[in-house]
Amino acid sequence: MVHVFEQWAERWPAPIVARTEIRFFTGGALSEKYLANLDSRGLGPAGRFRVGRKVCYPTSELVKWLAERSAAIPKK
Repeated sequence: MVHVFEQWAERWPAPIVARTEIRFFTGGALSEKYLANLDSRGLGPAGRFRVGRKVCYPTSELVKWLAERSAAIPKK
């Protein structure tokens, strides 16, 4: 599962991901609002920081966080 997220990071053009761009980074799997809600509860990716009015995440931390929260669905 981790390799999928690492592939996303390799294709991402910057070492950070703005929260407003999370839907593009994840292919629509996560929304900005959902991530903001998780952040407010202390459950979002580590290392977030603000650039002006934008909240951003280091791409490496976002990939690690996604991998920790994901699981493959077994075939039946």
